[in-house]
Amino acid sequence: MKRTGAILALLLLLTAPSAPADDAERAARDAMVRTQIADRGIRDPDTLAAMRAVPRHRFVPPDLAASAYADQPLPIGYGQTISQPYIVAVMTETLRLKPGHKVLEIGAGSGYQAAVLARIVREVFTIEIVPELGNAARERLRTLGCRNVRVRVADGYDGWPEEAPFDAIVVTAAADHIPPPLIRQLRDGGRMVIPVGSPFFVQTLMLVEKDRGKIRTTSLMPVRFVPFTRRR
Repeated sequence: MKRTGAILALLLLLTAPSAPADDAERAARDAMVRTQIADRGIRDPDTLAAMRAVPRHRFVPPDLAASAYADQPLPIGYGQTISQPYIVAVMTETLRLKPGHKVLEIGAGSGYQAAVLARIVREVFTIEIVPELGNAARERLRTLGCRNVRVRVADGYDGWPEEAPFDAIVVTAAADHIPPPLIRQLRDGGRMVIPVGSPFFVQTLMLVEKDRGKIRTTSLMPVRFVPFTRRR
């Protein structure tokens, strides 16, 4: 029932003639946060508030809008996906974000994770390798008023060195190793979350922490992400 609660709430409300669309979407987001995220152990109030506020249906293709608040990833074109809401929440909470933080995201996709981060921190820098997705994400985030997000179309492996260091880094594609440039661009005391492993198997979501120049990694949970792609 938890997998379908949010989508059923959205469908029922959208088909009710007396329910305005914005009320339906708000109810679907509330159901998503309650049943898929809070009930599964996410406690950080900033993460919950951001997930409740960002209109996920604006970040998926129009023909999938009715499934926007379901407990699943969705395709966004070009072989990419928007992550399952619970995974977005896990990665966001794990970073232990603060309002003054500066965050780097690798893999902007449709811009959803960046929009969630933008609700919590001072600045978000996000990189997308697929030009069509990156340009669309930039326009979508601008339209939604996310003025503290900058989008770059580039290979994310090298990060965004001229804006480093970053208090936190989130990688939304599975790499076979942790890119050294991203470790260098992580501020001392900072945190990175990144899925590591083969694109053909279940990967491991890793927490990378930098403390006085030393790196500590922790395995968090099994995940499935699209592969980390590079420019050839």
